[in-house]
Amino acid sequence: MKKKTIGILGGMGPLATMDLYKKLILSTEASCDNEHIRVYIDGNSAIPDRTAAILHGGPDPVPEMLSALHNLEKCGADCVIMPCNTAHHFLPHLQAETALPILDMTAITAAACAERFPGKTACLLGTTGTLEARIYDGALTEAGVRFITPDAGERSELMRLIYDVVKAAKPLEPEKEHWHALLDGLSARGADYFILACTELPILADGLRHPGPFVDPTLELARAAIRFCGYPVKERDMPMLF
Repeated sequence: MKKKTIGILGGMGPLATMDLYKKLILSTEASCDNEHIRVYIDGNSAIPDRTAAILHGGPDPVPEMLSALHNLEKCGADCVIMPCNTAHHFLPHLQAETALPILDMTAITAAACAERFPGKTACLLGTTGTLEARIYDGALTEAGVRFITPDAGERSELMRLIYDVVKAAKPLEPEKEHWHALLDGLSARGADYFILACTELPILADGLRHPGPFVDPTLELARAAIRFCGYPVKERDMPMLF
């Protein structure tokens, strides 16, 4: 039987693309190189900013996303995954242009929340674009997941951490106090756990340890893609190899 392959529509941003590929590798139950999935990556960093497009009429990211998608089709990918939560706002436009299944990070994450934290309240952390476009709202509501979102000041701090720290590849440690204060404040407002609904946030969370608990959509997407391809998933925690 032909083994299925994965296409990563990446570049949104480069570190998030690397993080997804790392999680694909570490989440596959494999004892040698040949037991891993073949992965095609188009790290198209020319894709315009998704939040700017949604909120401020910035350049449309869809043409560059379609360019990457068609490249992945030509490579022979059997499914496509996108390491960008905000990009899922444009998922219907992309899916209409390809016969390949594009795995929906929002639905996958919502199902994981419902399974792991039944009856608990999530706090949805993400870019202003993700939050204001309500990209996760439908999936979470359909899965029966109760959730809150950051207020305007908290969203501004999240955007600073995402854009000025992680995307800018600046040291994380000086931000520890700000990150912990943000999460502790949200916990005081009723959050039982946090959805890291921007693919830069798991990088921040890994570097600035906080008890959370967290749901990592990047990891859930990686696991779903592995299952789609018919490979075994490591359900235990991933080793911190690097």
